[in-house]
Amino acid sequence: MTAELSPIDKAKYAAARRSVDFVEDGMKLGLGTGSTAAWMVRCLAERVKAEGLTVTCVATSSRTADLARELGLTVVGLDDVRWLDLTIDGADEFDPNLNLIKGGGAALLQEKIVATASDRMIVIADAAKEVAQLGAFPLPVEVIPFGWQTTKALIEETLYSLDVLNREIALRLDNGKPLRTDEGHYILDLHLKRIGNPRQLALVLNQIPGVVENGLFIDICDIVVIGAGDGRVTVRDINSGKVEDGQVDVGDTGNIFADLGD
Repeated sequence: MTAELSPIDKAKYAAARRSVDFVEDGMKLGLGTGSTAAWMVRCLAERVKAEGLTVTCVATSSRTADLARELGLTVVGLDDVRWLDLTIDGADEFDPNLNLIKGGGAALLQEKIVATASDRMIVIADAAKEVAQLGAFPLPVEVIPFGWQTTKALIEETLYSLDVLNREIALRLDNGKPLRTDEGHYILDLHLKRIGNPRQLALVLNQIPGVVENGLFIDICDIVVIGAGDGRVTVRDINSGKVEDGQVDVGDTGNIFADLGD
C-alpha cells in the first residue's frame, strides 16, 4: 500500500488532502463514496487523530461507513443529526457551473440526500473530471426493480424530446446479475454522450414512475477541489467566484494507510 502511487491516485490524494482543511472542530460531516472520497476519509481520520478534533460523520454508503469506523471516526445516521455543516464527496463529471454527474459507485441516492442536507458541499476530483458539458460519463438513474424494463422504456421515450446526443440505456450488472444499491434498487446507466440542458433532464427524469433519483446534481455543489498528479491543487468557489491555487506534498502518503484506530 505504500508503493509509488500512480499520477491519477496522486491527484485524488492531493484533492482529498486539501479538502479536509475545511473541516473544523465540532462539525457534522457528510462523507462521500468512491475512490477519491475514500482518500478523503483516510485523510480526515489522520487529521482527527493528529489534532484531537471532534467530528460526527454521516456516510453515504455502507462501504464508506465501514471504512470510516475502521479508521476510528464516529459515524451516525442522518436522522440522528438531521442537518450537516459540510459534505465532501467525489464526482464523475463536473461542468463550469459545478453541476455534477454522480453515481458511478451506485450511491447517488444517499449522496444526494446527504449533500442537500448540508450547508455546503465540496467536490474533490482530478482534473480529468472537468468537462465543458456533461454527458460523456453515463448518467446513472436509480429505479425500483418492479417493472424496471417498463421504466427503462419510458425513459427511452422521454429522451427523444430532450437535448441529448445518444439514447442508449444499460442495466448495471454485478457478476452477471442486476447490481443492487444499498436500498435494494437497480441502476440504469444512460449513455447520452452530451446533455444540453442538465436542469431540464433532471426534472423530467424524476417525473417518470419507477425512477427513484437521478445522478445529476444541480445547484448543490459549492466548492470544487481539483488535484493534479504533481500535488498542485485548485480550489474553485462557485458562490464567491474565487479561485485559489496551492500545493500538497504527494510524496508522504504512506502514513495514511497505517492503522489510525490505534
